[in-house]
Amino acid sequence: MKDDNTMNVVYFENATMRGLHQDIISWQEVNQKRMLSLEIAKDGDLFCCIGLTNPSEVIICSGIGSDRSKISRGHLLVSS
Repeated sequence: MKDDNTMNVVYFENATMRGLHQDIISWQEVNQKRMLSLEIAKDGDLFCCIGLTNPSEVIICSGIGSDRSKISRGHLLVSS
């Protein structure tokens, strides 16, 4: 699937919390996306995580005025 932002739910599982954490960090580095929320639970012998990524169609406004903020590749950039 091409990255057209139609899917923003991801699933991870690992035998340890440390491994699960590293899997999530690695995924974020590879995909250059942040997580909006995570839900972690133990399922049998595995630690499982369902993550909701921050969809690019959500625009976060800083409230300091349009003359100081701009959008670039779905990220808010605030000039000082």
